[in-house]
Amino acid sequence: ACTGIENIDEAITLLEQNNWDLVAAINGVIPQENGILQSEYGVETLHGPAYGPTSHSTAASSTPSSSSAFRHVVPSRQIVERQPRMLDFRVEYRDRNVDVVLEDSSTVGDIKHILENELQIPASKMLLKGWKTGDVDDSTVLKSLHLPKNNSLYVLTPDLPPPSSSHSGALQESLNQNFMLIVTHREVQREYNLNFSGSSTIQEVKRNVYDLTSIPVRHQLWEGWPSSATDDSMTLAVSGLTFPCHRLTVGRRSSPVQTREQSEEQCTDVHMVSDSDGDDFEDATEFGVDDGEMFGVASSALRKSPMMPENAENEGDALLQFTAEFSSRYGDCHPVYFIGSLEAAFQEAFYGKARDRKLLAIYLHHDESVLTNVFCSQMLCAESIVSYLSQNFITWAWDMTKEANRARFLTMCTRHFGSVVAQTIRTQKTDQFPLFLIIMGKRSSNEVLNVIQGNTTVDELMMRLMAAMEIFSAQQQEDIKDEDEREARENVKREQDEAYRISLEADRAKREAQEREMAEQFRLEQIRKEQEEEREAIRLSLEQSLPPEPKEESTESVSKLRIRTPSGEFFERRFLASSKLQVVFDFVASKGYPWEEYKLLGTFPRRDVTQLDPNKSLLEVKLYPQETLFLEAKE
Repeated sequence: ACTGIENIDEAITLLEQNNWDLVAAINGVIPQENGILQSEYGVETLHGPAYGPTSHSTAASSTPSSSSAFRHVVPSRQIVERQPRMLDFRVEYRDRNVDVVLEDSSTVGDIKHILENELQIPASKMLLKGWKTGDVDDSTVLKSLHLPKNNSLYVLTPDLPPPSSSHSGALQESLNQNFMLIVTHREVQREYNLNFSGSSTIQEVKRNVYDLTSIPVRHQLWEGWPSSATDDSMTLAVSGLTFPCHRLTVGRRSSPVQTREQSEEQCTDVHMVSDSDGDDFEDATEFGVDDGEMFGVASSALRKSPMMPENAENEGDALLQFTAEFSSRYGDCHPVYFIGSLEAAFQEAFYGKARDRKLLAIYLHHDESVLTNVFCSQMLCAESIVSYLSQNFITWAWDMTKEANRARFLTMCTRHFGSVVAQTIRTQKTDQFPLFLIIMGKRSSNEVLNVIQGNTTVDELMMRLMAAMEIFSAQQQEDIKDEDEREARENVKREQDEAYRISLEADRAKREAQEREMAEQFRLEQIRKEQEEEREAIRLSLEQSLPPEPKEESTESVSKLRIRTPSGEFFERRFLASSKLQVVFDFVASKGYPWEEYKLLGTFPRRDVTQLDPNKSLLEVKLYPQETLFLEAKE
């Protein structure tokens, strides 16, 4: 509206060049001097921000002959060059991802040609899905779709068979895989990315979507499910969904009245054909009135599947069907049933920390009881009951309609609660069902606090649940106190054990340090002794190798040397004047002063005798006829 730029690609380029600063982008396009903009009709004063809503509304209300009151003017000091815009695509196909980068001037067909080389799939067999604007053809130019920089697409190949593998292995692998369902809420144009395992059912997906969109399952209108997905109890692994990503669209059904053909195609809840206004019956099940009862037909005659399969091998699978069927009959506002065995429900309710424990509520269903429909729709699905159960109870359910399932539950009941409780349930008549058992876990056994029959009201049901909670809360407080005291004792014991361990570690470290120090002292002492023994051996060897001391009355020339030690002692010896200086050195070394460690100094003049040639005679080094020398340790 301010700049007259109608090309969205040019506008995006300008914004990218200005780091998406709107004011900077506008100022870079329109020269401004004191708030005046150049117009193709002359000079016009701008009385407000050029980028605000006022400017936009003004431009929108201009005459058809001119799309904007202002002309796109590029100042001479700043030339905006049109650069090709690059788009990034991540394309998913089965278990592969392919990254494609193209200019926005390319077509959809160019993407397919690149994928044809990467995936080795003919372009004619590809369906490229994931476009925000709906389906496009191969000649569509990407620029015309106004795409963001980063895009995600996926490829479908309905005409190509899936990769061959053993059926059982592929099925098990699919059950362990995670499917990404991209669900678009049609009314609000919002996408949800939901992760489900392959073992999840279509019914679970619809219930999760209800939590996100507030559209009840019976009012959901879906697009995108494969044609093979004919039953809500099917798992995603066998429903024919595209792995790893599949797109779906959900919206609210405009009218709950459907034709019989539509009902058969969708295989969901049964709806009767009626010419009356569907709004009168839209929420009938929320008030406990079943679809069949509204038309004078027994509801059991319309139901296609039982609440629970007979002789089910796995209790968890049986509970999954029970939950799905319960939702389809009575809506999605119902207690959250625990999926798993009765033993697993005990573990979840009773065997955690005391603060996390809950009561266990067991709902026993019976299709042939006249009280079942009213109890389920008006009491068990009441929001207050559902909320109270979800906060304070673990709810487990079982269907007693089939004799095999009834016998199986009575066996479980005898094992967990004893024969008295099992006999009580066994003697219950059909019209006394459904039953609601309230179980509290104790240290040694499980106690049945209450057995609630179907002929009750919402208020009475709530009162009995609250009474059971009071008993449980008192017991829970005692358990919490005992558990806290036990944890405190264990913490003290752990701290004592840790302190004792640290003390042992310190003592061991101290002992090891002392042992190392003693070993080092012993080693040094051994080295010292070895060195002393070596020096003593050298001294004795030198002493034995010395020539005999000449006598005073010897006819040969004799030199008398007096040597002072560093400690102040003196020792004297006579040498032949013809003896070598080395003999003097050996004599001094034999007294414990090796010439490698000590130097022998003369007095007048002061000189270092050890620096003289040891092969010269005493006469030659002028140590004749007598001389006083002194020893000094070398540095």
